Amino acid sequence: MRVYGVVGWKNAGKTGLMERLVAEITARGHSVSTVKHAHHVFDVDQPGKDSYRHREAGARQVVLVSRKRIALMHELRDEDEPTLAELLAQLAPVDLVLVEGYKRDTHPKIEAFRHETGNALIAPDDPTIQAVASDTPLDVDRPVFDLDDTALIADFILDQVGL
Repeated sequence: MRVYGVVGWKNAGKTGLMERLVAEITARGHSVSTVKHAHHVFDVDQPGKDSYRHREAGARQVVLVSRKRIALMHELRDEDEPTLAELLAQLAPVDLVLVEGYKRDTHPKIEAFRHETGNALIAPDDPTIQAVASDTPLDVDRPVFDLDDTALIADFILDQVGL
């Protein structure tokens, strides 16, 4: 499975870049799935809904199904958080999986960088970062793209993964 990541510090533009890349790459005819790592506790379910009540009652997994989509919720309870590799193994086959976050994993990545955040670049200390998408010119030892040039960034990623 082809995997490419988007990393960066908070408010660097990762999610916006991910959203634009998914739209751009799918418009070119490729199938794309995404994995997003969250550092905070989250819930995609709503209190009072049947599926929420199932989980609260102790179900390990709850599958919610309709004509339009399927949602699988897996309560970790006391299990460790699964690795990216374990999560990727559960996905249906697609042309490309874009991963937001997981900056410490070894898959190839592009770093989203916004000068205004005041954060340092990750790229100089991370050889898995193949390029930087930035809102300001940078002097680094790998390609730098304008953060808003989605088509060029998509070209780069698709070339990197052989699509």
